[in-house]
Amino acid sequence: MKELSRRQRAILDYIEGFLADNDYPPTIRDIQRELDISSTSVVDYNLKVLEERSLIRRNRNISRGIELVGRSSGRRNIVAIPVIGQIAAGLPIPVPGDLENLGADEAAEVVEIGSDLVGDAGRGIFALRVKGHSMVDALINDGDIVLLRQQATCENGETVAVWLKDSRETTLKRFYLEGDRVRLQPANVTMDPIFTPAANVEIQGKLVSVVRAIA
Repeated sequence: MKELSRRQRAILDYIEGFLADNDYPPTIRDIQRELDISSTSVVDYNLKVLEERSLIRRNRNISRGIELVGRSSGRRNIVAIPVIGQIAAGLPIPVPGDLENLGADEAAEVVEIGSDLVGDAGRGIFALRVKGHSMVDALINDGDIVLLRQQATCENGETVAVWLKDSRETTLKRFYLEGDRVRLQPANVTMDPIFTPAANVEIQGKLVSVVRAIA
């Protein structure tokens, strides 16, 4: 096998040192800046060589997707969750109704989450950006990203994304089935619940976690 160039060896050594110091790998821009390389495309070319030599593995769906082959990486358990639109924590607003078979490569934005939080490589998890203030008492604020597990049922009191069939809109609320109607309860003492027939409600996902927006 052809020997690595000086630059490729420097990149490999830098990745190894960065991982030792941080327990997660550098980005391409980190490598470019720290090794004074002319462009990210040059870094990418040399990473491809390292990948072809089976010295690294790369997940191109996330920004820190470099893994050293044969050595543990703190980012091995990071998964990319697609942010597929907005969800109202207030009055309902439209979002895509079909959530099936969505992956990170089909979303304009992804959020990187530890697999210990979402489990099984993030399968069945999707993300929506919150718009509104009706869930502030549950520490879900305007601009936050909510992670939801796709499912069609829930227990009373759980926070879920529900699709309102008549208006073709979705909202994030606490769910309560009360006879033949559903109460969608905000977590904001200044706001009233939404009451709607149970047949009008389709549960899309249950809240798993919240990624806080940084102002």
